[in-house]
Amino acid sequence: MTAVSAPEHFIDAAAELFDALVPLASDDELFASGYLRGHFDLAVGTLQVAAQPFSKAEVIKQVNTSLAQAIANGELTEQDQQHVNTIWQRLQQLSS
Repeated sequence: MTAVSAPEHFIDAAAELFDALVPLASDDELFASGYLRGHFDLAVGTLQVAAQPFSKAEVIKQVNTSLAQAIANGELTEQDQQHVNTIWQRLQQLSS
């Protein structure tokens, strides 16, 4: 397994999780999932543009930084933060 393939499995598993939530999630969870997916996709895109191999840990670090900044900027209510964090914790448990 190359350095690039491991995060690709994580990225694919994350996309599957996001897609699986659509028919099952509450409106609040759908918002949180979509919001988190935006941060996740931005982090992955930023790492891909660098054209260097990256790891699952780097994706997680990038998303954590992005979410912390968004929360510091007041983008989420406390309840939305809880929904986002719940989904984010679940996502991080996915095997790479």
